[in-house]
Amino acid sequence: MMPHRLGMLLGIPIRVEVAALRNHAALSEVSQPYRTAFHFQPSKNWMNDPNGPMYYKGVYHIFYQYNPYGALWGNISWGHAISYDLINWVNLDIALIPNEPYDINGCFSGSATIFPNGEPAILYTGADTNKHQVQNLAFPKNVSDPLLTEWVKSSLNPILSPPEGIDAMSYRDPSTAWMGQDGQWRVVIGSELDHHGLAILYKSKDFRHWIRTSSPLHSSNKTIMWECPDFYPVSTNGKNGLDTSAIQKNIKHVLKVSFKTHDYYILGKYDPKSDKYDVDIDFMDSRGSLQYDYGRFYASKSFYDGHKKRRVLWSWINEGDSESDDNKKGWSGLQSIPRSIWLSENGDQLVQWPVKELKKLRKRKVHYKNKELKGGSLFQISGITASQADVEITFSLSNLNEAEVLTSDVIDPQILCTQKNASVSGSQGPFGLLVLASKDLTEHTAVFFRVFRSANSFRVLMCSDQKRLDLT
Repeated sequence: MMPHRLGMLLGIPIRVEVAALRNHAALSEVSQPYRTAFHFQPSKNWMNDPNGPMYYKGVYHIFYQYNPYGALWGNISWGHAISYDLINWVNLDIALIPNEPYDINGCFSGSATIFPNGEPAILYTGADTNKHQVQNLAFPKNVSDPLLTEWVKSSLNPILSPPEGIDAMSYRDPSTAWMGQDGQWRVVIGSELDHHGLAILYKSKDFRHWIRTSSPLHSSNKTIMWECPDFYPVSTNGKNGLDTSAIQKNIKHVLKVSFKTHDYYILGKYDPKSDKYDVDIDFMDSRGSLQYDYGRFYASKSFYDGHKKRRVLWSWINEGDSESDDNKKGWSGLQSIPRSIWLSENGDQLVQWPVKELKKLRKRKVHYKNKELKGGSLFQISGITASQADVEITFSLSNLNEAEVLTSDVIDPQILCTQKNASVSGSQGPFGLLVLASKDLTEHTAVFFRVFRSANSFRVLMCSDQKRLDLT
């Protein structure tokens, strides 16, 4: 499924290979009509969750769940790539491999934390000899190396094991840690209790020895287990991002968790003294539960980019085809285009936009201005390929007061998009784009909008309708 965002329509001696060149060499004998050109992918094989993204000594790093030996899940290690602009990536050697008793069955997801002295550390989940999930720690072998090519696992591993009452197979994905006013570190681990979502909170004075707090950071009896928790502050005054440990006025905190193939988030006020998190609207407490994305977008991870004062969001985009297809083409999975993320002006949801560096990929410009579109009409945009087009479009509408009325302030956009798909006409919509279209339009994806009227404002619904997408 297509991510719901306007502007992006879909996309010391070391061994270093440029991703594009390596991709071409590794897969040259296989037809690759569905391999992307702009999203990050390793040269071949399986990839899933983004792990430990960071900006260190002038270099952006992305780690990711990786199978070095095949296009299906297994042998999970931490792949590693670097960039100077978040767009052009260079593959490095694998950062973490499952070779110790505490991670022999997989180096699962985790996060990076930057210490006050500027040095990084990785917390990650390992599957031990019993396939129980434990938490482990790793440090760079050489902190002066901006490429961070080698990592050393702590001799104290595992530093955390499943506490009593927690399923040892449901205890994973440590978040980026943050420091409280007391000088102690905090971190949350995704888990479940009685089959319901749980973010277990731990505290540490030295980042090596951790104590579970008496209460979780948050929990819910309306969801299943939480994977890949992410907890971070956002400013209520502007778009600038904040360091994960930021403690100041005019902020809210975001808790994102992954379940049921989607990434859900809530907003609230976090008290750094008591570690109490008071949420505005809890998970699944309304028909409009907040999600990062309504397409294939899962196990996301954000980081604070101190270089450009922004928070950047990554996510795994999984494959929709079969395992046999994955084996045939030699790869599976890609990373989303990184997005900047901030709090909306009214403070009730997050706003996302592809990072500004994406404009570097723009080459041939096709520009149209002041085109009138009547109901049911089509205007063909010539000179571009829809699968690799970065589109900016502005629609001006008249008679907005005739827009359909929303019966409730809280609406589930997925249900509304299904009920009012591209073939359902309304007073202010649908209007938008047909992409990935065949010449006779029997095949296409509609990316469209509708305008609704509520008591005191207007709301815009953005949808994609793929019912006519099969072969393209």
